[in-house]
Amino acid sequence: MSRADDTNEEQDGSRESTEDQEGLQLLETSKDDDANANFVSVGKEFSALQLQDGDELGLLHTKYELVPEKDFAAEVRAFRDLEAFLRQAVFVLDLDATDMGKIMEAMLRRLQDTHPKAKEEFTVNEVLAASFAQDSYSLVARTIQGIVRNNEMGSFDFDQSWICAMCDLPRLTQRYTMIAQLRRPTNLGATCQEVQIVMLILSPRIEKMTKTAMETGRTFATLFMDIEFRHAFIEAPSEADCKVLISDKAKALAYHQGLPEHRNSAMVIAKSVFDEPEGGKKCIFGRGLIGDLKRRLPHYWSDYKDGFVGKKTPHKVVATTLFLYFACVLPNIAFGMLNSNNTKGAIGVKKILFSQMFGGILFAVFGGQPLIVLLTTAPLALYTKIIFSISRDFDLNFDAMFACVGLWNAGFLIIYALFDVSKLMRWSSRSTEEIFSLFITFAFSADAIRDAIADFKTNYQNEACETKSMSSSNETLDVVLTTTASVLTSNTSDSGLSMVAECLRENSILFLLLMLGTLWMGLTLFNFTKTPFLTEGKREILADYALPIAVLFMSFFGSFVFREIKMKPFDYNPDEGMFVLAPLTSLPVGAVFAAAGLGFSLSLLFFMDQNISSALVNTPNNKLKKGAAYHWDLFVVAVINGFLSIFTFPWVHAALPHSPLHVQALADREERIDQGHVHQIVVHVRETRVTGIVSHVLIGLSMLLLPYPLSYIPRPVLDGLFLYVAITALYGNQFFERILLLVTEQAAYPPNHYIRRVPQRRIHTFTFIQLAQLLVLCVFGFSPIPYMKMIFPVLLMFLMPIRHKLVPKVIEPKYLRALDGH
Repeated sequence: MSRADDTNEEQDGSRESTEDQEGLQLLETSKDDDANANFVSVGKEFSALQLQDGDELGLLHTKYELVPEKDFAAEVRAFRDLEAFLRQAVFVLDLDATDMGKIMEAMLRRLQDTHPKAKEEFTVNEVLAASFAQDSYSLVARTIQGIVRNNEMGSFDFDQSWICAMCDLPRLTQRYTMIAQLRRPTNLGATCQEVQIVMLILSPRIEKMTKTAMETGRTFATLFMDIEFRHAFIEAPSEADCKVLISDKAKALAYHQGLPEHRNSAMVIAKSVFDEPEGGKKCIFGRGLIGDLKRRLPHYWSDYKDGFVGKKTPHKVVATTLFLYFACVLPNIAFGMLNSNNTKGAIGVKKILFSQMFGGILFAVFGGQPLIVLLTTAPLALYTKIIFSISRDFDLNFDAMFACVGLWNAGFLIIYALFDVSKLMRWSSRSTEEIFSLFITFAFSADAIRDAIADFKTNYQNEACETKSMSSSNETLDVVLTTTASVLTSNTSDSGLSMVAECLRENSILFLLLMLGTLWMGLTLFNFTKTPFLTEGKREILADYALPIAVLFMSFFGSFVFREIKMKPFDYNPDEGMFVLAPLTSLPVGAVFAAAGLGFSLSLLFFMDQNISSALVNTPNNKLKKGAAYHWDLFVVAVINGFLSIFTFPWVHAALPHSPLHVQALADREERIDQGHVHQIVVHVRETRVTGIVSHVLIGLSMLLLPYPLSYIPRPVLDGLFLYVAITALYGNQFFERILLLVTEQAAYPPNHYIRRVPQRRIHTFTFIQLAQLLVLCVFGFSPIPYMKMIFPVLLMFLMPIRHKLVPKVIEPKYLRALDGH
């Protein structure tokens, strides 16, 4: 059992009144004075009795105690403590130290330089001796540290990014507070493995109860419980900025704690965007749209400002813009080639790039949640193929049929938005979202693998290669020439212009090299922050630019280093028609009603794709502050696709995994270490429209680069990008993590909350249920029968009732809350 779990059990009696709370609390760790004395004396007394390795024996008394947060709205001392500190603030910024003793020594030296009176009241060695529980200066005697509790899920973890140390001295006449900002996360002990902020409180031993070290420590610890405030403090470049941050945070906390609705609860649960408003208007027409606009419009201008203001923001925005450009334009080329083949050139690369540019810019400007990325996806390409097949079978005009289906789809989406149908997504749990996300990952991977297999069949296992193999196995030259001549004759007779297939095995080997090389380089750079090489800033830059670097490097590698090997360029029709109105009047009435059925099925796909992508973007783990806009986003997507339909441009909708990856690219993260397992949490996300607008303007300019220089990007590099996007989307996918548990040694299981709270058999049962649902989606989604794919959107809708009606009959609800909660 972990140390946190032991603490949880010890405090069960004192926590019964907070059974429903979830959040940060303060925990005081103290090694009593008597215990300190006992430790030292026992160590000295048994100094002659040493173990074989030289370690001395000793006793240490440790006690944990929950400490209430400081109430800045009600407690007088809260602001007085801050005022006293800000008048004579002692900051040590950008401190490069990795030892607690050296950190505290630097803080004390700064205090004595700033306040000469402090030199008369204590010496540095005196404070260090009183602050630590042993002579080695490795174990602080009294500390306050944050803990993260979740009673529903049962997790109990230390907040390891900050620590507040306290010390009482007999000769002190006043209190002193010091705050150190470390240059990099530092390991200071078992529960302090990623510390970047250290506070030290010195207080007279005999002091008024409201002015003790403990009470002063509560004041500052309450401020630093907020992860966003800590992040801003760590990034603060000067003492003046630190003072402003502390003062503003105290005022905001006092206002927040003073609100009437917060006075009787230690925690506030934010209302969901899907909750019904109080008071109750009976008419639901357009209420969701109005609510979304009221929620998002006040933040509209800040959506632009946040793309320019803030430390690391310019670098993050540029890196994210390039990531979005390559992550969108390269799949566009691939899907453009696929659509061109499926529609005999009616929809090609040029049209798909325009759709991406037009839809992306409009959504980035007018959409409610600008972090969502619109894209043409594989399911939409399959629907386009189905419409083309129907048009050909029934002798209908494809452009007219495509436009009619698109307009019906847009009409249904507008109805969904006006009548708040997105409220159904309140039943969409993490399980539903991650099943669909994993299906999209498989779809991207399948596209790349399918292309590799097709290339090997074309260039590696064709008739010419078989003939060459026969000749190398003791075949005479005459037989080879005769066979080749007969093949040439037969091919020429069948088609006057056809040529015998060449044996180009080097093309297939290069295809594999470029595809896997792009994947390897992208993942290596993406995970470079986990290596000890270079500096922290350079590692982060390489990780942010992982995809552009991998694509450009491997494109140069394939197009110039191996330029003698001619890779097949992507198909491009320079005469592709643009802005030609679809002849809707040419459709018979029966075709219009048939298009309505196709449009309804397509609208279900749009509805689920759009809302699941939005749910994954707005998940609580991302800590977005400006709110979601499910209904308004659906309305904007409907209008965009209505316009695209009448000109036979391909449709776009919210894309997975691009939308969550867009959020990750704009996020600042902190690492957490729990029992040797490293995981990252999002601290802050730049919620901006700038990246979406600029990246899609660049995509529009890419139309001018057709066919060159885009043709210098080999097709296998596009497939490597597909694999990169698919694999990086698996990071943080709890469903995939539980699949890996099926083949993981039990001793290596990570200390996740569901591992602690759910029996292992129930975990694997839930995983197998999800796998069964994923298998059904794959059977219909990847079926070779085109019309089976039309059932796919309906299956997506059934994921929600299965989760809420059938799964609870197999797994108890208390376990489902731990397994399926955000």
